[in-house]
Amino acid sequence: MERLIHTAVSGAELAQTALRITANNLANVNTTGFKADMEQARAMQISGDGYRTRFQAQLLPVATDIQPGAMMETGRDLDVAVNGKGFIAVQDAAGKEAYTRAGELQVGADGALTVNGFAVLGGGAAIQLPEFGDIDIGTDGTINLLPVGGGVVEQAERIKLVDSEGMTMLKGADGLFRPQGEEELAQSDAISLRTGVLEGSNVNAVEEMVSTMNVSRQFELNLRMMKTADELATSGNKLISG
Repeated sequence: MERLIHTAVSGAELAQTALRITANNLANVNTTGFKADMEQARAMQISGDGYRTRFQAQLLPVATDIQPGAMMETGRDLDVAVNGKGFIAVQDAAGKEAYTRAGELQVGADGALTVNGFAVLGGGAAIQLPEFGDIDIGTDGTINLLPVGGGVVEQAERIKLVDSEGMTMLKGADGLFRPQGEEELAQSDAISLRTGVLEGSNVNAVEEMVSTMNVSRQFELNLRMMKTADELATSGNKLISG
């Protein structure tokens, strides 16, 4: 078979992956703390007999743009945004530690502090708050509670904040980040929070829409290349049989 087909098929596969990633980015353009994903690929030479003139696209793991999104003032006491390259520690569905930039915190009826359904971690355990009348979250993640009916403000817990400086953070299918190697990160005093603020998505809708159109054209071009490869193979078979 004409090796051009390998180039065309791998290119079409890459285009399909890019379209899925772009569509997901656009779907999350208004998601708090969302980080845009990017497809990656490299040219790989096809080995075999004959001249080495054919290449195919080799898919690489999806990368994530961890640049901060725009900050939005909300005035809500439970809304926080992480400064710098830090993350909020949470507990994933498997009970393991993971990290997020989303800061729209919620307090459940049982006092559990969560973000996007994941329990927020304090000193290694999920934060459980007692009944309170008012709440204040300090820049270092310390949670101060005013008892119901007034009284002395009490320090309840401290949100675990970690620093990702110099680390490769990988985003999972659940939208949470984990360091390469899966090790847990230590609490960092270098990371701080802004209260009454949320970090928006870092997706640029216009760029993603333009990318969608370009990738669609690339996909169509690869389909034409497949047809050409098939025609070349058919012609070669006729010459051999003739």
